[in-house]
Amino acid sequence: RIANRAGSLFGRARLYPTRSCGIIGADVRKLRVLVLMHDYLVPPDDVSGVNTTTAEWRTEYDVLSTIRDELGHEVRALGVKDDLGVIRQANEDFKPHIAFNLMEAFHEVGTFDQNVVSYLELLRLPYTGCHPRGMFLARDKALSKKLLHYHRIPIPEFAVVTRGRKPKLPKRLTFPVIVK
Repeated sequence: RIANRAGSLFGRARLYPTRSCGIIGADVRKLRVLVLMHDYLVPPDDVSGVNTTTAEWRTEYDVLSTIRDELGHEVRALGVKDDLGVIRQANEDFKPHIAFNLMEAFHEVGTFDQNVVSYLELLRLPYTGCHPRGMFLARDKALSKKLLHYHRIPIPEFAVVTRGRKPKLPKRLTFPVIVK
């Protein structure tokens, strides 16, 4: 999937086969990259006189400047708050080859971040980062651990405690334990 090969995409300017975007092995000299970020973390156009290593938007600035200045791609920053329409409009106007997703929430709700990625899927716009199903599964630690255990992937012992009930430590768990 192109979403999992963004490093190769940017580093060698090569697109890989993917189900959702339909671009297969095309060599591209200069990509149009749409960088999605929270609206309050969009770096200013002029950063002279600003210490970019301590600014709240330093990660966003680093991503933008790396893609534009070091890798030579055309980049557009897009601040997103609570309206997915700005993504659709930027997709229509800018026609990006890929979206670099820096969103950690949508409408200031952390569990809504998967909806932004789902919207990118609906637009058939390749993106960096995890697939929406992966984001959903990763959010449910107990389900994730059960899936890993089922596939015989070693994980630490764990127990799920239901909220409002008195916790009981299963015999297979011994102290010290970590509670999340």
